[in-house]
Amino acid sequence: MGRPGDDFARRGWWSKRVHHRTTWTPEQVPPSRTAHVAPLTAELAAVASGARRRAVRDGDRHTDTAHLLHSLIESDPEVREMFDGGPQLARVLGYLVQRSIGYGLRWQGTREDSGSFPAVPDPGTQAWSPSAAVALDRAVRRAVLRGEPRAGGLDLLAALVADPRCRAVEVLERAGADAARLAVRAAGRLDGADRAE
Repeated sequence: MGRPGDDFARRGWWSKRVHHRTTWTPEQVPPSRTAHVAPLTAELAAVASGARRRAVRDGDRHTDTAHLLHSLIESDPEVREMFDGGPQLARVLGYLVQRSIGYGLRWQGTREDSGSFPAVPDPGTQAWSPSAAVALDRAVRRAVLRGEPRAGGLDLLAALVADPRCRAVEVLERAGADAARLAVRAAGRLDGADRAE
């Protein structure tokens, strides 16, 4: 039997650019302590909204970092470019789509809280796992530090892989993707540097 996602690789799914044009309303994204300084881009707001819809559809009480990673990869071509080509990306997606019938079953009924970073105490975050809420908050903070008006997909990717104990990183590791390498690539792109491997 092949590894999860191999069928995606054969079909060349990663070559398709998927764009979501979902209208976003503020209540769909957990509030951030820095949201008044650097809100999410429309694209990243759509990613967050898509992740929440996926969690609801799967019957999950909380939207976690794996939901965010899934929506982010499907929606953002720049994020997909951070991976080592289509086969690796297909394996990651293969694991993500199987969470409801495979390894992700053990996550059902539990709340993701890696404890790696302090939880965001703002009200309105109950629909999100503590780790997911922190990742969105850290994405906004990264944009603030760079002097950018809005946080984007690479900010969120960097925030997700910065938490080695979150579910998104667990999925990446299962699929053979190096989270540390993704962090370096995302940082390099955000800084405008063309870093060589």
